[in-house]
Amino acid sequence: MSIPAEKVRERLHALRSRMEKKHIQTVILWDPDNQYYFSGFKAISYSRPIVYWIYEQQTAYIIPELEDLHAEENAYTDSFHVYHERYNKGSNDTSFLDPFIRLLQNLPSDTRIGVEYEVMPAYVYQAVLDHGHDVVDIGEDIIDLRSVKDEEEIKWLDEAGRLSDVALDASFRHLKTGMSELEFDSYGDQAFLQAASEKYPEVVVGYENWTCSGIRRSAMPHLHSSTRTFESGDPVVHSRQVWINGYRAENERTFLFKDQATEEQKKLLKLAVDAQQAGMQAVKPGVRACDVDLAAYEVIKEAGFEDYIDHRIGHGLGLSEHEEPYLRFDNERILKEGMVYTIEPGIYVPGVGGFRHSDTVIVTADGSRSITHYPRSYEEMLIE
Repeated sequence: MSIPAEKVRERLHALRSRMEKKHIQTVILWDPDNQYYFSGFKAISYSRPIVYWIYEQQTAYIIPELEDLHAEENAYTDSFHVYHERYNKGSNDTSFLDPFIRLLQNLPSDTRIGVEYEVMPAYVYQAVLDHGHDVVDIGEDIIDLRSVKDEEEIKWLDEAGRLSDVALDASFRHLKTGMSELEFDSYGDQAFLQAASEKYPEVVVGYENWTCSGIRRSAMPHLHSSTRTFESGDPVVHSRQVWINGYRAENERTFLFKDQATEEQKKLLKLAVDAQQAGMQAVKPGVRACDVDLAAYEVIKEAGFEDYIDHRIGHGLGLSEHEEPYLRFDNERILKEGMVYTIEPGIYVPGVGGFRHSDTVIVTADGSRSITHYPRSYEEMLIE
């Protein structure tokens, strides 16, 4: 089991304490990362619905037959309700709704049910209402529980950060003009996968990365890597996420080929680096999320480029690629020790390029620390 049983019990106890305060008797979880957090089980695909039920004393999973063995091995739960999609099992449940409806019917008519308003499909939500149950949102409570990471989670986050550094180091060591974005990525892929395999046998490791090179592509924050080759005048944004045992680190760098970069491109790269540094210095317990965003914004505004900011300074990170709490100008949530964030202010100027570093930081008792350490200074990102 990827999450220790005692840790799952601890998390269930914390959720049930909140359920009791809100007079909730049952929670139905749809989001895969929430399910993993409270049970230790996560599948590769959820095209066949998987539903996790948390009662006051018990838990139950609704799963498709093809996940049966996987769930039995990894899920901390009291019972399984399996549905099938084979011809010779036609007399059994053939949809997740079959056991789902039975579980609803088994509840007392006045049961108060907690669901994730933002992710539960409307037709499933309607099925709960049709059975006469009182439905309330449990999403904010789960955000509160998941946003502050414990020692076990931080251990894996640290390792994800280390592996992302391994990847960036390998890619940058092979960097040259004329290579494709995909080739640049591949050196990092091979290096960190080998490093993870040698240190952590039988642990799930994954990654996502993209490289956006050139004036046009670098100014579009989210693009898949392509076969485009690096040219001497390119600004290049390289983004990499690595996760191990479910926990993610994000590590991004923008670089320029020094000799051919324009003075405006160099100015904007330095501005992006300075804005990120201001944001990182603002992170500490007791600070509002919006103040971190505004710290970077003011640096960019003072330089006259505030109209070229397309997104918030960062987002929470952990089991999900993007998770609450978000570092936005309108979020007054207070930062707490153990929260994890990306710090990634971006500047995107048409005809010039895009410029964005991203590092993953953990809020500490007296400030923050970065779990990504690949060089980030302006001077180091001017490539000879």
